[in-house]
Amino acid sequence: MLRLLIGGRSLPNCESNYFSKLLHSSRCLHTSYSPIPNYIQTSSNESRSHSREIDIDLLFHSSTNTHLAKRLHALLIVLGKVQSLFLSTRLLNLYSNLGHISLCQQTFDQISEKDVYTWNSIISAYVRNGIPSDAVNSLYKMLKYEVKPDFYTFPPVLKACRNLNDGSRIHSLILRTGMEWDVFVAASLVHMYCRFGLFDAAYQIFENMPFRDMGCWNAIISGFCQNGKGEKALEVLEEMRIEGIKMDSVTVSTILPVCAQMDDMVQGRLTHLYVVKHGLELDLFVGNAFINFYAKFGELEQAQKVFDSLVTRDLISWNSIIAAYEQNNNPDRALNFFHEMLMYGFKPDLLTLVSVASSIAQSRESQSSRCVHGFILRRCWFEKDVIIGNAVVDMYAKLGDVDSARKLFYKISLKDVVSWNTMITGYGQNGLANEAIEVYHTMVETEYVTPNQGTWASIIPAYAHIGALKEGAATHGRVLKTGQLFDVFIGTCLIDLYGKCGKMEDTMNLFNEVSKTSSVPWNAVISCLGIHGHGETSLKLFRDMIDDGVQPDTITFISLLSACSHSGLVEQGEWCFDVMQQDYGIKPGLKHYGCLVDLLGRAGQLEKAYNFIKNMPLQPDASVWGALLGACRIHGNADLGKLASDRLLEVDPDNVGYYVLLSNIYANAGKWDGVNRVRSLANSKGLKKTPGWSSIELNNKMEVFYTGNQSHPQCDEIYGELENLTAKMKILGYIPDYSFVLQDVEEDEKQHILSSHSERLAIAYGIINTPARTPIRIFKNLRVCGDCHTATKFISRITEREIIVRDSNRFHNFKDGVCSCGDYW
Repeated sequence: MLRLLIGGRSLPNCESNYFSKLLHSSRCLHTSYSPIPNYIQTSSNESRSHSREIDIDLLFHSSTNTHLAKRLHALLIVLGKVQSLFLSTRLLNLYSNLGHISLCQQTFDQISEKDVYTWNSIISAYVRNGIPSDAVNSLYKMLKYEVKPDFYTFPPVLKACRNLNDGSRIHSLILRTGMEWDVFVAASLVHMYCRFGLFDAAYQIFENMPFRDMGCWNAIISGFCQNGKGEKALEVLEEMRIEGIKMDSVTVSTILPVCAQMDDMVQGRLTHLYVVKHGLELDLFVGNAFINFYAKFGELEQAQKVFDSLVTRDLISWNSIIAAYEQNNNPDRALNFFHEMLMYGFKPDLLTLVSVASSIAQSRESQSSRCVHGFILRRCWFEKDVIIGNAVVDMYAKLGDVDSARKLFYKISLKDVVSWNTMITGYGQNGLANEAIEVYHTMVETEYVTPNQGTWASIIPAYAHIGALKEGAATHGRVLKTGQLFDVFIGTCLIDLYGKCGKMEDTMNLFNEVSKTSSVPWNAVISCLGIHGHGETSLKLFRDMIDDGVQPDTITFISLLSACSHSGLVEQGEWCFDVMQQDYGIKPGLKHYGCLVDLLGRAGQLEKAYNFIKNMPLQPDASVWGALLGACRIHGNADLGKLASDRLLEVDPDNVGYYVLLSNIYANAGKWDGVNRVRSLANSKGLKKTPGWSSIELNNKMEVFYTGNQSHPQCDEIYGELENLTAKMKILGYIPDYSFVLQDVEEDEKQHILSSHSERLAIAYGIINTPARTPIRIFKNLRVCGDCHTATKFISRITEREIIVRDSNRFHNFKDGVCSCGDYW
């Protein structure tokens, strides 16, 4: 019960007290400031006696919501106290704290003689309630009324500045009033200049301050940290240490993200020691900062220890530990913490759901994705923040549910650049490069969105995927205009683009231009050299990488093993596999094992490859057995191929490609019963073979040809050109290899089938529509068949053209009747 204090003794309870009833009665007060009802204007001695003795201070403290604040306001009007400048200003502050800015403004307007305290209050009210422009305008009005600002005026108004022009004017005013050396004003100036990126001005003010408290040090350190000036922040921290000023929880929480950004684990650990030594480890903000710090370095055990040591935990603590495991590819643990958080009664916010959505995508929990989507829908969070919409689109895309991703993407009303980048990346990750390019074109036409680094990193791989060299080169030009060419990620994407489009000279030129301090560009160029059959060069580049002091990672050795496989470098590949473990402590993953099986299998060492699989410490997955099955297809080993296919159907029964491989093995061996049996099994599962197609880019248009295509406008010319080429090829010694015809038909039909393979149609189209002796670039979605490989060598010789064919596995550069792969692919 509210009790009113009278001269040190308490009044009766609220129900028996006149003014207490007045304050709490719903009948007495109006939301506007209209005249008070007549019955309140009593003249009884009892009423006047109570009015003189009411504890106004207690009533102010007891007004904890807008409803009670309005009643108090009316009571002050009744008592005639509303004319008090102090009480009116205090009422203004009460409304401000309750978030009712319109009542603040009305109260302020009714004050006839405003002093500096009143103006400071309305300025702070505007800042506190998110109306910075009105705060700055109030300062200018204050000056017009010739009210002189004091030390309390400038900190909130400097915080409210949204442009440098206002900030500079206010700084000039501070200099004229002689308040520049007040510690709070100076700290606010430091914050303001840091916010606008004027670090020299901020630091000059900081350096010239005669006295600097903890807030000033934290202000300058925070300003540098938030604007990517980590090294400068650490310099100021060292200066602070030399002056004997101890870090507090704010300093620690500010500096740890900088240590993470600069990969400075040593400074972070020293900070942790400092925290323990000075008893700050129990501070909640410090604990949360250390969870995030250790998570950035993948030190999950340390992050877990910090989390477990927290005496109290808030939502930020739970979000931090969930994000720690999610960002370090441990989605199951992240989801376990999410469930534990719910058990403790914490309600998730947007950041929680962003991490949960990513964890679900990593763990492939497609059923849970619908639960998260529904949870967000029920709270209307998609309308509140675009970030959560982007996260759910990304979740669906990573789960392979592109339809759901697309539907949600188009429902997001205010898409930002991240929304577009997410959809482009989602299509690209699911092999839908053309769809990714369509979304990109729509994005470019959208006025309010400007492509950024993430856009280029998303769309360039899509161009590389389909071999769209011209569009990719045009994007390269846009990147040059933005000045982002030397960004390591974009530069690496462009290296990959030119490498996958057969332009190795451009690839190497770009590689020489980008920063090579990380393994990322090295991995890309090693991979590109590998698919072009330059295994020896890839190995040399690896040695250069080591000499430059760049640490190889797991991707480096996947690229190296793949390069050795494409070039038949068995001994070198086995050496890489050993070096990876012995010299660099990298534990082989399934992709490494798959590459080595592929290396041995392509070289014809099928039994050795099979024994290697049997002795693997990991359970072989589809990539490992698929490599063995592909080798059996090359070397015609039907028995081992059947064994590999049986294992494949156990681990990946719905991949139609493996059925096709086994069917091809049987067809090559003339076992048509086996072919029919495998095809029937695939049909019974509703699986359909991916149709073979080849594309060629001419006149800024991508032409796509399917095997046996008869619908192209130049169909007759194309087949006529192929007939002429076949006749000339036979004169030079070409003999069709009917083993690549996987149907049991007559020989003349087999000849027609070979001639109508998609890559030959695309090559003929290129010959017809381009000048003589100019290069032709073809992209094929499947591997080139052996007969087409032989035919293309003859065509390059006959037409005196360079023909570059990129299939699903590698590059073939045909010139003068020779292929760059050396007939090994």
